[in-house]
This record gives sequence, C-alpha cells and structure tokens, in this order.
Amino acid sequence: MIFSLEIFYLLIGLLLAAMALLSAFDRANPRRFTTALFWGLYALAYLAGERLPPAIAGAMMIAMALIAGLGGVGHGRHQALPEQERRTSAARLGHKLFLPALLIPLVTIAGSTLLKDVKLGGLFVLDPKNLTLVSLGVAAVLALLAACLLTRSTPVQGVREFRRLLDAIGWALVLPHLLAVLGLLFTETGVGKAVAYITTSYINMDSRFVACAVYCLGMALFTIVMGNGFAAFPVVAGGVGIPVLVGVYHANPAVMAAIGMFSAYCGTLLTPMAANFNVVPAALLELPDRHAVIKAQVPTALPLLVANIFLLYFLMHQ
Repeated sequence: MIFSLEIFYLLIGLLLAAMALLSAFDRANPRRFTTALFWGLYALAYLAGERLPPAIAGAMMIAMALIAGLGGVGHGRHQALPEQERRTSAARLGHKLFLPALLIPLVTIAGSTLLKDVKLGGLFVLDPKNLTLVSLGVAAVLALLAACLLTRSTPVQGVREFRRLLDAIGWALVLPHLLAVLGLLFTETGVGKAVAYITTSYINMDSRFVACAVYCLGMALFTIVMGNGFAAFPVVAGGVGIPVLVGVYHANPAVMAAIGMFSAYCGTLLTPMAANFNVVPAALLELPDRHAVIKAQVPTALPLLVANIFLLYFLMHQ
C-alpha cells in the first residue's frame, strides 16, 4: 500500500518529539525537563510502536502517569503574532479560514468511500485494513498544506501552533488512550464477573425495572469513573446486561446494547475523566471555571439517564 497507518504514527511521533525538544529548551517553562520527558515518552510510543517490549511500554505509561499526577507537565511561552496583525489577517481571509478545517471531514469521507479499492501499480492507495484512520491522516496533512497556502505561513508555524494547543490541553490529551487500556484490563481481569456477583448478591434483581435501572446507572457510573463509555460497556454488559437482562428477562441484545451505550454517554457528560469532551474545550476556550462544560451538561445528562431507564424497560422486548 502507498499510505499505511504506520506513516501517520511516524508523523505523530515526530510532532511529539518536536514538542519535547521545544519544551526542553523553553526557559519560560518552570517544569521544562519533566514536560519534555512526558512528551518524549509519548513520542517514543508512536515511533517505536509494536517494536517496544510490552513491559517497557507499560513502564513508560506508568512514568507518564506519575509525571502528570505530580504536576510535572507545565506550560511554556509561545511566539504569538501581534494582535493587530492577527486582526488584519483575519479580516483579509474572512470565512476562508474555515476551509482547511472543512477539508478534514470531506477528505476523510471521500477517502474511506471512494478510494476503498483504488490501486496504483498494483498497490492499494490507502491501507484497506485501516481505511478511515488513514483517510483522516491524509486529510490532516492536506488541511495543513491548505492552511499554509491560505495564510502564507510555513509548516514550521504549524508545528508552533501544535505546541501551543498541546500546551493548552496538557496531559489530558493522553487520558482517553490510558482509559481505553484500563477498560481492557478490567475486562481481562474479570471485573465484569465481579460486578455480576456483587449486583446479584446485594441487589434484588427480581424486578425487571430494578434490573434496567441498575444496568443504565451502572453504565453511567462506570463511565464517570473511567471516562470512556466503550471501556465501561464490556464490564457492565458482562456483569448485568447479558446475564440478567438477556439471560433472565430475555431482552433484545441490540436494544440492551444501544440504550446501554446511550446511558454511558450520559456519564460522559458528567465527568472530567472524559477530558477530550469536557476538560479540553474549557482549556482551549480559556474558561475561568475548568468544570464549566460539565455544569452546563448536567441538566441534559440526568433527565436523559432517567429516560433511558424507562426506554429500556418498555423497549427491551422489541
């Protein structure tokens, strides 16, 4: 294949390595060396990939968690354009500024649908096993080039902006990846079976409504703790959904799964652990309250969670 997923992993690794290098030489960052170490370890994970022994990769993740947990990821100083120059550039470009951003979904959709079986010289243009991700990578590169042409900047400025955004997001960028691994560990270590034992031993599941409520609330609560509905689903579905709702009350598995994930999304709205949804927007918008996004979503999440319990109760046999 011409464009494989490994190419874009390499590009991400190089960007993170540049972030580490720039952080190390930024004297305005009081934690520049630990910040550089954090991003350097993350870069190594992308650059070495599967060539890293599992034990080494695990030790790297633990080291990154310790650096972040102890406040070792700091913020540096960034070379921003003068205010007047930025306003002049924005006025000149107008709505054209949105074109590079719009290129990303358009190229991703086009690549994953129109270029699925396209070959050049007997080679697939895009990796057929990772078609959507590779299309997204191509789209991001094209969007960067379009932004450079539009703003008359260079890719180096793109790297500077990458560092500025990454500094604003901080360690939260890594949180979704770590939580996904946590969900896998929970599944492998039998947490689902433990949940099944606890719920059936201490909660009266003779009532179908109670079983529906425990399942939906469990999905939301595990997502609040783990920050990821996909990580919570195998645990709660394995503990309550399949053995109780499907096994005892003969619920439709498709309905059980769909409403369960919808309940998990209610938990996503309520937790700072879902950093990419709730913490990153507050950081990028420079909101004074880092939990402002969550507070705005509470009136939606709680009534929706209650509605999901009743939906599952009435639709589980559909």
